Amino acid sequence: MSTFLIPLDSRSRDPVYQQICEYLKVQIRKGRLKPGEKLPSARGMAQNLGVSRSTVDLAYGQLVSEGYIESLPCKGYYVCEIDGMYFPGEARKADEQEDTAKRERLAAGEKEDYETDFALDGIAPGGFPHNLWRKLARRALAEGEDQLYKPGDPCGEPGLREALAGYLYQARGVRCIPEQILVGAGNDYLLLLLGTILGSGRKMGMENPTYLSAYYDFRYTGFRIEAVGQDSQGMKTEDLEASGADTAYVMPSHQFPMGMVMPLKRRMELLAWAARGEERYIIEDDYDSEFRYKGKPVPALQGFDGNDCVIYMGTFSKSLAPSVRVSYMVLPVRLMQRYQNRGGLFAVTVSRADQKILELFLKEGNYERHLNRMRAVYKNKHDLMLRELKELGDIAEVSGENAGVHLLVRLKNGLSEQEAVQRAGKAGIRVYGLSEYQISRKKKIQESTVVLGYACLREEEIREAVRKLKKIWDIRENYE
Repeated sequence: MSTFLIPLDSRSRDPVYQQICEYLKVQIRKGRLKPGEKLPSARGMAQNLGVSRSTVDLAYGQLVSEGYIESLPCKGYYVCEIDGMYFPGEARKADEQEDTAKRERLAAGEKEDYETDFALDGIAPGGFPHNLWRKLARRALAEGEDQLYKPGDPCGEPGLREALAGYLYQARGVRCIPEQILVGAGNDYLLLLLGTILGSGRKMGMENPTYLSAYYDFRYTGFRIEAVGQDSQGMKTEDLEASGADTAYVMPSHQFPMGMVMPLKRRMELLAWAARGEERYIIEDDYDSEFRYKGKPVPALQGFDGNDCVIYMGTFSKSLAPSVRVSYMVLPVRLMQRYQNRGGLFAVTVSRADQKILELFLKEGNYERHLNRMRAVYKNKHDLMLRELKELGDIAEVSGENAGVHLLVRLKNGLSEQEAVQRAGKAGIRVYGLSEYQISRKKKIQESTVVLGYACLREEEIREAVRKLKKIWDIRENYE
């Protein structure tokens, strides 16, 4: 088979490699691809679909690990006999149905016309440093005229990794050398890459509710997900131990969506948990670490790690813009060695030009100045949100205000989460129900709660929208 037509949806939330993987699974299960049938080479499939070779490698690797296909040396990939293969039962079907329902609700929400959207991604209007970025882009292109168009280091350009290592040590207390850093186009890519490094079949402990994008990345990479309880200090280590997980995903700087900041004592408990197992790892997603409004900054968990077990992740999506699509991952030395021993299977997914611009942005102090400016912008909005939400009086309580660019509002007047979201929607205001980020129905989450992001809104929009919400959520006013 030299060609293969697979319908890929660029607007889908599923990564391209997963769309390829799921399509081939269906064809194999339905018998349209017969046992022993040869699949196109990874290179041929990539060329045919117009995607990168590494994307197809990820899809084929996942199919091999799940037993759908096999790789024969010097011959290629062949479909396996799957008669008698165990497929997940009703519990998995229920999870998939719930996931589908969530996607449908999210998609339906995106189609509605909202006057105000308390979106949880994006940046402040005018927040991106356009003029400076343009100047640095010209410099990067001029200085690297011969080199920028050649294949770069698969882990990321040395100059950028050196700048990142210096910044992370000074700003976050992360202890690493540039050679421990991997650069990639967004956290999704890096998490999928991490899945290939750690290997499928691991058991991942995640808080409930949590960051859904990471949850889906882990599921699609073959990890078994265990929902772990959390309290006001973050993930409960006793629940993590009881879950049998060998890997934990946490956001200690500002848990999404609950908004708590993990104190030092709980961080030490997590490190002690990891130290008790030879192959236990903690994935530290330093979500929203740049924006903190109360208390002293707590250094990254990675900086306290003495057992080489913390995988640190960061991104420029929140601080610069989601469209920049540059993230980074600091691997423990043993995992970086494992990755390098595989021969560098994956090319870096960020252009050398973009990496050079970021290198200049970091090394010349521009990033620090930009962060200081954005901290002031978001602090003003944060304080305005709290002042306006106080007008809700005794019908609601606010939490998650210590850091980040979103707040949680729990209604105490008998209004359900669904009713709160619907009433807001009828008034042209989009808010987000906390249950959308739930990954287990067995673990209870805070009820009657909505999540409000404020980064993308102007101050006048915040004032007007919150005042409207007060009226429509106060059931004593009989607003419908």
